[in-house]
Amino acid sequence: MERHNDTVGEIAVQVKQFHARQQPFRIYHGSTNSTRPSQHTRSRIVDTSTLDRVLKVDAENGVVITEPNVPMDKLIDATLPHGLVPPVVMEFPGITAGGGFSGTSGESSSFRHGFFERTVNSIEIVLANGEIQKASAVENVDLFYGAASSWGTLGIVTLLEIRLIAAKEYVSLTYSPFSSMKECMQMFEKAAADPTIDYLDGILYSKSRGVVCSGSLTDTSNAPLQRFTRARDPWFYRHAEKILKTCPDQPTTETIPLVDYLFRYDRGGFWVAKYAFQYFATPFNRITRWALDNFMHTRVMYHALHQSGFSTQYIVQDVGVPWRAAEQFTEYLERSFGHYPIWLCPLGRTGKIPQAAGTLENSGDGDMWLNFGVWGPGPRKTSEFVAANRALEQAVQRLGGRKWLYAHTYYTEQEFWSMYNRGEYDALREKYHATYLPNIYQKVKVDLEAEERRSRETWLGWVLATFWSIWPLSGLYGVYMALLGGDYLLRKDITPPLRKSKSL
Repeated sequence: MERHNDTVGEIAVQVKQFHARQQPFRIYHGSTNSTRPSQHTRSRIVDTSTLDRVLKVDAENGVVITEPNVPMDKLIDATLPHGLVPPVVMEFPGITAGGGFSGTSGESSSFRHGFFERTVNSIEIVLANGEIQKASAVENVDLFYGAASSWGTLGIVTLLEIRLIAAKEYVSLTYSPFSSMKECMQMFEKAAADPTIDYLDGILYSKSRGVVCSGSLTDTSNAPLQRFTRARDPWFYRHAEKILKTCPDQPTTETIPLVDYLFRYDRGGFWVAKYAFQYFATPFNRITRWALDNFMHTRVMYHALHQSGFSTQYIVQDVGVPWRAAEQFTEYLERSFGHYPIWLCPLGRTGKIPQAAGTLENSGDGDMWLNFGVWGPGPRKTSEFVAANRALEQAVQRLGGRKWLYAHTYYTEQEFWSMYNRGEYDALREKYHATYLPNIYQKVKVDLEAEERRSRETWLGWVLATFWSIWPLSGLYGVYMALLGGDYLLRKDITPPLRKSKSL
């Protein structure tokens, strides 16, 4: 803790200086899973990237104390030897504990446990005036719930205590085919009511064809063993589709090592990486996926996505709609989006928290929602790309849903605050000295006018826009920058021990 306290003290001093000047700053974490364009000004950045250690696993009390920049795979490395695992584990291993708390994360166990932030018992936070505070459900309660999904607009989270549950060696995963969204929703409801089910999600391969994946933690292997983290393993979504084609009318069960299940979507980034094969006109088969495996993990993919500028050509949106609206939203996606697969993930809401400005928590429409992962090519023309994203946002809003703010956000200010309780949010920012920082809308919106103005007003902007429009220059640059960043060297087969006497 001495090193931690020293680092936090240095951050607090720096924040106090910004506060004294009433000068906004941004936080550098070292990595990102956002697809929004960066707006950082280098002279106004607080670097928190060294807060990247697991400080303690308290097996007796079932908690882990971790700094915010610890990624999921490192967190799992620390907890599994104690036979414990976080209740909600983000499915990309590079997503950090702090990012999950501050940026909204719902995963396949969220139908049972809620968002990742609801598994956090307490936080340490550097307020916007440099004060160091602790917050929990019993101490600084409004700050604790307000900081969740607030995207750093109330301060800098520097420590988290996360609840843990008993881990087991495997997940027994059953793939159940469905032929309509009505049938899919009935299957979700039945599985969610079954106390033996620990994980639940689905994949929609077309409007009338998909699979529900329901998993239970187990220490026994009574079905064929399947892995997903090694280069020779299949991508999960393709494997599930193969099962669907082989057994279209009945459920199929497999045994999956726990870590392989938790990070099953990492290789290929669900299925987004298949579009890179299309862009580079590369055959998409098992051999090429094996040969290019180092590039197909999300740590590398997100780096390349930012550097190449592809985030302005591909729609990458996660949205949640109330349970009652799921079929209607599926019809909308069929008409307006038209790309498959689409990810389906039931989300359980564990209580209405008005101060959580960025989440579904402040909406009162039902206890269960369905998340749609809408990821695929968008229009190439900027105006049409913006219009497609705007239409998606408006459709979700009409249905009483929300979108996750990691992605491109095009709401007008009036639209945005019509969904969230600005009065309570602003009061919280006033109370905790954060009014000089960008608010959540200012932080997540895409400033299209500024981008277009920079392109129009400088000859260099015009030249660069023309240059990057030539195939395949932008894609090659993205790959080059990913290599330069060295992220691909960090990737390794994920096989941490579950207990000291066993290994996966």
